[in-house]
Amino acid sequence: MEGKMKKMFCTLSNTALLAGCLIFMIGAYYEVIKAGIPYQDPPLELQIQYAVNLGIGDELCRIGFFAVLYGIAFRLALWLFAKIRRQIR
Repeated sequence: MEGKMKKMFCTLSNTALLAGCLIFMIGAYYEVIKAGIPYQDPPLELQIQYAVNLGIGDELCRIGFFAVLYGIAFRLALWLFAKIRRQIR
């Protein structure tokens, strides 16, 4: 039972890391490719489209970054818990 729980938590932290990386990369795609460099004097429609794509990219990058941080923190907590548990035994 103990080994199954450890494997499940490690898989969960790896999933959070992978999902965070993917979300961050999608956000970077929105910021760099979809929004790109704004035009010098764009019409209102292009300004709105640029703002929407940039907002989506910013939010996805933020969510992905924090998901990676949570995954790292969770993995670190698992490692510290295992290390303390080995010292107690």
